[in-house]
Amino acid sequence: MGADKGKCTVVQSASEYESKVKEMLSDQHTYEKLSKDPTPSYKRKLVEILKRLKNEDKINEGQYRLLYPTAENTPRMYCTTKIHKPGNPIRPIVDYTGSIAYQTSKALAEILAPLVGTSEHHVVNSKALAEEMTAVMIDDGDILNSHDVVSLFTNTPIDKSLDVIKARLESDNTLKDRTKLNAEDIIQLLSFVLTTTYFSFRGQIYRQIFGAAMGSPVSAIVANLFMEWLEKEAVATAPLDCKPKIWRRYVDDVLEIIQKDSTQKLTDHLNSVDPTGNIKFTFEEEDQGKIPFLDTLIVRKEDGSLKLLVYRKKTHTDQYLNFQSQHPLHQKLGVIRTLMDRMDNIVTEEEDKKEEEIKIRTALAECGYPKWSLDRVKQQMKDKQPKAREKKKDDTPSKGMVVIPYVEGVAERLQRIFKKHNISTARRCDLPTR
Repeated sequence: MGADKGKCTVVQSASEYESKVKEMLSDQHTYEKLSKDPTPSYKRKLVEILKRLKNEDKINEGQYRLLYPTAENTPRMYCTTKIHKPGNPIRPIVDYTGSIAYQTSKALAEILAPLVGTSEHHVVNSKALAEEMTAVMIDDGDILNSHDVVSLFTNTPIDKSLDVIKARLESDNTLKDRTKLNAEDIIQLLSFVLTTTYFSFRGQIYRQIFGAAMGSPVSAIVANLFMEWLEKEAVATAPLDCKPKIWRRYVDDVLEIIQKDSTQKLTDHLNSVDPTGNIKFTFEEEDQGKIPFLDTLIVRKEDGSLKLLVYRKKTHTDQYLNFQSQHPLHQKLGVIRTLMDRMDNIVTEEEDKKEEEIKIRTALAECGYPKWSLDRVKQQMKDKQPKAREKKKDDTPSKGMVVIPYVEGVAERLQRIFKKHNISTARRCDLPTR
């Protein structure tokens, strides 16, 4: 099986895996066994909602057909192993593809997505974090600290989340630009998706009776919006002697600058905010002036300023797309560009960038990347000015697109032939590597 994080394969005895899954599913607060497949009854309920929305002209015929549950696959649950956590716990993931509510969940995610990230504490990405942290000075009496929510998805309180989201929708002046659905309609659909979470494991069907399921397209957005509410409450009500001077969050990972010796008091306060008592935080204090957050390592310098490095977990394998694999060259160069971009966006000091580039070159050399490939990408990035796309010599409309399997040498020739006839191509890399 695959690891929860990191590109590696976990070899585990079937009995150990089964034992961990059964122990997890025995939590009667979160899961319950079902005696029969609820798909038919859930489908009828969803269809009733969709018919009402169509009759009220809130969704058109095309939207109705898209959301109508033609596929009736029972969601399947599997678990990945958290090799970066003590004891190697498992993370449950529910595969909703082809289930009755999958398309509805995707549609709700698109409607709700613009609500996420409006909090002043939201971290967009590592680049934005690096830009902000380089301007921060930390006092001798303060420390870098991080908090993490234990199993956020399965502990997210649905009723409270629905209340939070409804309030956000009712105050959203741009909602009418995205959909004809009003807040009540959206909450009805969202409630259906979040309260009909069920799945099969080894032939037994279970229902998740608390929290959101990891794997449903809308779950991450629901958890994020709940966390925005929780952090606003937590920061506003924190006692003065443990109130964070900086609080930055990415989903359930939080970075703070707080007074020394106030970590436990802040943790106790955070654990008291959720009205259900299910959201619990763990913490990690800086170690020798360093703390990891996302894929960065934040380092405090002697003068109180901060610098950032690329962070790699101990379980990191340096395994990337092999250069000899059956993939187009631009995808392989894209691997290099991604790593180089991360270096430029995160690492804040030039000497550290030189060390990071050596690490990148060494790792990619092990994956078969020749020196010229890295030099080419580096030169392209130095040029900075992207080459303008050549304008078509005529205004002949495209005749469409074809998808072709990638076979080295053959795919490139086919692409040139199709291009002469004004047909676009997409290449599918589904062949085994050499």
